[in-house]
Amino acid sequence: MSLLKRLQTEILVGDGAMGTLLYDQGINQCFEELNLSDPARIIDAHEQYVRAGATIIQTNTYAANRLKLEKHGLADRVDEINRSAVQLAKKASGSAAFIVGTIGGLRKFGQVDWSKEEARQALNEQVEILLSEEIDGVLLETFFDLEEIIDVIKLTREKSNLPIIANVSLDEIGVMHGGILLQDAFAQMVAAGANVVGTNCRMGPSHMLRSLENVPLQEKAYLSAYPNASLPDYEDGRLVYQTNPDYFETMGEQFILQGVRLLGGCCGTTPEHIKAFANVAKRSQPVVEKLVRKRIKTSTSVREFPRYDLTLPEMVKHRRSVIVELDPPKKLNTERFIKGAKALKEAGVDAVTLADNSLASPRVDNMALAARIKENVRPLVHVTCRDRNLIGLQSHLMGLHTLGINDVLAVTGDPTKVGDFPGATSVYDVTSFQLISLIKQFNEGISFSGQDLGQKANFSVGAACNPNVRHLDKVVKRMEKKITSGADYFMTQPMYSTEQIEAFYHETKHLDTPIYVGIMPLTSSRNAEFLHNEVPGIKLTDSVRQAMANCVDPEAAEKEGLAIARSLIDTASEYFNGIYLITPFLRYQMTGELTTYINKKTTASVGMN
Repeated sequence: MSLLKRLQTEILVGDGAMGTLLYDQGINQCFEELNLSDPARIIDAHEQYVRAGATIIQTNTYAANRLKLEKHGLADRVDEINRSAVQLAKKASGSAAFIVGTIGGLRKFGQVDWSKEEARQALNEQVEILLSEEIDGVLLETFFDLEEIIDVIKLTREKSNLPIIANVSLDEIGVMHGGILLQDAFAQMVAAGANVVGTNCRMGPSHMLRSLENVPLQEKAYLSAYPNASLPDYEDGRLVYQTNPDYFETMGEQFILQGVRLLGGCCGTTPEHIKAFANVAKRSQPVVEKLVRKRIKTSTSVREFPRYDLTLPEMVKHRRSVIVELDPPKKLNTERFIKGAKALKEAGVDAVTLADNSLASPRVDNMALAARIKENVRPLVHVTCRDRNLIGLQSHLMGLHTLGINDVLAVTGDPTKVGDFPGATSVYDVTSFQLISLIKQFNEGISFSGQDLGQKANFSVGAACNPNVRHLDKVVKRMEKKITSGADYFMTQPMYSTEQIEAFYHETKHLDTPIYVGIMPLTSSRNAEFLHNEVPGIKLTDSVRQAMANCVDPEAAEKEGLAIARSLIDTASEYFNGIYLITPFLRYQMTGELTTYINKKTTASVGMN
């Protein structure tokens, strides 16, 4: 009797985690390679699950695609690793279980190491190999990206009529990444050709059960659930899970009441967990009716805060606009910073922008300082990808929203090697493109994982760009990609060449997204040489460096630095409405003076018209 035929009248039981068994045996390498180097160990793992009562056995091929095997130097062994896996599963199971070829997802939380086409080719290759080995079905598991799993379902269905079991992974209860409700995802998966749809990994039984409570029975497919043993703990450098087979037996009954007909296990599960599911399956019958729990949607209204009349991108589209960067101090005394912010406001800046541990050096938290100054001047807070993982980034954004700080600049952040603590870890869970998208998703009231935030944020998102390169067309392509991600405006690295400013204008004049041109006054020849030779993304012309070298004392150097800055401002103002001044060493008097110069220049220009 076929797998689908049996699902019509029975609860079937899948196996549990292969990785957990191998990990507990002290193996910490490419598990799929063991199909070739230690086949007896893989056969033993399969046999343990068969003895526990599993009626569906997965091949040991979760990561046996070309892209993941390439990391282990095994890209040229894709064929033999997959074929060997099928033969080992068949040898271990005999006629006691169905054999399904397992394929794991590649895209996680919207992050990709490969292009979509590379991923598609790799997964397609694996599908073809597994199908040629006369398996009983295909199991797709741990897919975080709905588009990816639908694509694989379709390409598998084009090649075969075998049963397709398709399991997605959730980061939040009942919701896929991007805010897609699980029931909607299942409907699309079934339409694409899946015969069994469900969830695996990430969640223990309780959260997975809650996710399925909102899911109706499928007319043309069956439901599956492959929960983790529990939420993981971290002990002595190892992930550990609860040993709770009795609990699994109780939860198995609840899964069946929610319409699940295929029960299996994921991370942390062992033959004991599968035996518990098998005990439930033997005494249970599939349900044919289910009361679906209604999903309660919370309010997504915008939180009310005192607002400025215009956002920064709206402002710079209509008139000259000046924002000034004032770095948070490295020491605990913030008096000079607060005084500088007030002085800049009096000079007429539209916003004071605060870097996020610039040059990877620890400074007073920019969100705390933004909260201190926001009653007097508009704060624009930089948010880097470097210092916070996805949890911390989202918490940080929620904090900014709570404080009513809505102007942010999304940047990658200088790597920790350039800072005071080169041994510190650079996180980079997301790229700057993904960070921009994440912030814009908050504006829709949805978290990165798709959870309803209960309110819509109101962030205006700036993006960085660096025109100090030979090939500006490449810079523009990155800018266009950031615009697609949701960037509202740009702030450039400081430029020290009028010719470069002009060239940048001509390369970007087709863009509707406004640009603030970066200008930083120099303070000394040493400062100029440091910026030119040691700071990534900043280059000075020979004439500027020589002009600074000619200054014999600090006062003359500062005066020359301001003169150079005014000349650059004159050029920038011909082409761009936005000027972004970077304050050197908290010398806010310099950027305050330049702000006054810009505003007087603007007033004079308006008067002449």
